[in-house]
Formats: sequence, structure tokens, C-alpha cells
Amino acid sequence: MPTRNVGDVIKGQTVVTAARTLSVFEASKQMAQARVGAIMVVDGERLTGLFTERDALNRVLAAGLDPTRTTLADVMTTTLQTINADQPLGHAMHLMFEGGFRHVPVVKGDRPIGMVSARDALGTELIAFEQELEQRASITELL
Repeated sequence: MPTRNVGDVIKGQTVVTAARTLSVFEASKQMAQARVGAIMVVDGERLTGLFTERDALNRVLAAGLDPTRTTLADVMTTTLQTINADQPLGHAMHLMFEGGFRHVPVVKGDRPIGMVSARDALGTELIAFEQELEQRASITELL
């Protein structure tokens, strides 16, 4: 189980948020530009929902809704599991596994300060794997 704290994982992360009145189309453009799979929906600075790429597919496109006319408020998830920055990444992974989702907003009070995703769990493990692949490539070249 990863021992990093959530705060270490989100350090330096840009918080991507949107108002609940934003269209799904505009939110999707924002997500693509930021290269994220989820956007936190806020009312002022207070976290009120989450909209993910899965929501775009299942709740909008597959449902035949017009993404230019559908707002985030219409299709966002409002019952959220959140985590604090001082908690271990393993706790976030447990929340994701138990809930069947890939993103957990990190909050301070009810204000979003970052997002942990399933991909974050691979951080150091993915780096080690990439290094091993590079070593194997180097050995292959020598042979």
C-alpha cells in the first residue's frame, strides 16, 4: 500500500474547477486543455460536485443530451467522497476501490485544493517501471 500522503501527491497541482452553470461542452474543453479526467464543480469556493469524462460519456452523450445546452449542474455527481491532504494515499485508493470511481477531491474544509486520481497511485511505481524498461533497452542495444 502506498505510504505517501495525499498532500505530497497534489503538491504543485493546478486546481481545475468550474461553475455549476458551465455547459458540459465548455467544461469538456477545459478538461482537455488541462489534461484532466475530472473537474471539480464549485459554488464560489465551496465544492458542490464533480464531473468526469465518464459522466460526459454516460450521462450526456449516451443519454442523447446536447452538451452545449446541458449544464454541469444537470449531470454532475453531488454525493462526493473527499479526502484531506494529511491522509495517506492508501486511504484515497481504498475510497476509489470501494466506491468504484477514479477521482477523489482533496479538500480543506469544503474548499477544493487538489484531486487524487487512480493514476496517482502509480507515481513512484510507474517511474521505477519506466527506469527498468530503459535499462532493458540499453542491455538489448549492447547485446
